[in-house]
Formats: sequence, structure tokens, C-alpha cells
Amino acid sequence: MPTNFTINPAVEAILVELEVQRKHISSTNIKGWGAILVGVISIFVAASFGGLIIGLITGGAIIIYGIVVLNKIAKEAAIYKRRFKNDVIGAALRNIDPNLTINPNDGISETEFRFSQLFPTTPDRYFTEDLITGKIDKTSFYFAEVHAEYKTETQTKNGKQTHWHDILKGIIFVGDFNKHFNGITIIRPKDFGASLGAWFAKNVYSFGDKNVVELENDEFNKNFVVYSNDQIEARYILTPALMERIGVLNQRCSNTISLSFINANMYIAFPLAKNYFEPPIYKTLLKPNLLDEDLSVLSFMHDIVHELDLNTRIWTKA
Repeated sequence: MPTNFTINPAVEAILVELEVQRKHISSTNIKGWGAILVGVISIFVAASFGGLIIGLITGGAIIIYGIVVLNKIAKEAAIYKRRFKNDVIGAALRNIDPNLTINPNDGISETEFRFSQLFPTTPDRYFTEDLITGKIDKTSFYFAEVHAEYKTETQTKNGKQTHWHDILKGIIFVGDFNKHFNGITIIRPKDFGASLGAWFAKNVYSFGDKNVVELENDEFNKNFVVYSNDQIEARYILTPALMERIGVLNQRCSNTISLSFINANMYIAFPLAKNYFEPPIYKTLLKPNLLDEDLSVLSFMHDIVHELDLNTRIWTKA
């Protein structure tokens, strides 16, 4: 997706400064991990010649040194990461819209993730970061990266094994819909049930076949299933125009989106393949296309308000 963002001189100066810090972090990480590797090799070599105790002492000391080096540089890496997000990504946001702000340490709470009912499985492990907030005309919105997982356990001859599975790795977008909904309406991918199978037993809110909303839009029905405990309201929300816009929005994504309408908010889940807004450690900051992917996502999220025409207020809040 093309963007109009140009790195201004002030941000260029920050990137040059951060590049020096990045190189130091990168070389120190290599030094620390290298020491650990040398320590492990020393133990094995010494043991093979019958000097296990000497190997443990010498190799152990080298390993401890490597761990100390990594622990010290971890603090600098956290500062580097935070400054990149605040100063570089923050500048990109202001270029897209002066009203946009980022809080790297905040996100969509697990309570709100569950409340959105975008996914029926309760997370067993949850992480969120990079909360971005804004307002376009009348519509307030915010979005953040989320990684929610559930676990399964299997019994093997070697004991119990735990396996982690993604519920969502991507972005949750929340927009003001300017209407207090009486019911709950959820739009999920057509193949959603098959992907989670038996885990529907852990539903936050149980929707069955009786809650399926039949809509007269064949193209929309190919991609989505709509559930609601208020059929009339669901049809009132999902106008032909909105269904068409949701379809267009979905076509711009590599994976099928999920949506829900609860209280006065619209929630959208976007599955994504990578973690965005992160500074590189082992690659230079001084390449021209450094921010291309991040800016593509930021612009896309910002444009949702226009894509779904959320500023056209056909309702007033009760």
C-alpha cells in the first residue's frame, strides 16, 4: 500500500543516533551468545579428554560471563526499542494524522478481548502492546497488537506435554459506532468453526444455529457467518452498504477478518503474519524502505473509518 510519509531531517537524525546504538546492541548480543557457545563447547571438549571438572569450571565461567553480557545489554535494547516506537513510529503516526498517538506499553486488555467475543476460546496466555488511539471527525477509535493463545496437553510416555495454539496473532481495532446495541452481533469467517473445533466448549458467549442471521447477500455469505441474539437489530446494523464495505475491507487482507458489534463499539480482528512497529537489531535502520510495512498497516487501520463510512451517523445514541 503506498504511503506519503517522508522521513524528515529530525527523524533522520534520530535514526542515525539509534543506528549507533543498534550496532552496539547487535555486536554485544553476538559477543554474549558467542561466549555461551564457547563455554558449552569447552565443557564437551574437556569431558571428552577426561577433564570434566576442569571443563565445568572453565566452561561454566565463560557461560556465566556470556549471560551477564546479555543481561546488561537487554536494558539498553529496551531503551532502544522504546525510543524507536515513541520517536520514529510516533513521527510516522503524526504524519498520517496529527491526532494519532502511540503508547508502546499499553494495549487491548484481556478483559476487553474476551468482551468483544470475536473468538469463542478463552486465552490461556495473552500479550498486547502498541496501543494507538485517534479520532477522525466524529469517530473515536483505537487499535493494538494482540497475541492470544490457548493450550492443549497430551500425555506421552515421557510425561505430559503442553502445546500452544494461536487464537489471534494480529491487531484488534475498536471503533465508536454511535449506537448503543441492545443485542450482540458477531461476524466470523465461514470456516471459523472448523479451525477451532472442539474448543467451542470454552465459549465466552454461546451462539448456536438458532442465532445464525440469514442475509440476502450471496457474496457476503460466501465469506462470513453472522450470529446475533437480536435478529432485527443485526439486519438493521448490516445494511447492504455496510456489508459491501466489509467485503471490500476483507479483500484487502490476506486472512479473513472477524467483527462484532457490542454496546456502542465495533470490534475488528485482523490476523497478521508478523509483529509490527519493532526496530531491527541485526539489520540497518538507514535503509529507505525501513518503515514501508509499518506505514502500510498504520494507514490501513486509519482508513477503516472511511472504508466503513463510520462518520455517516444514521443513528443517534440512546
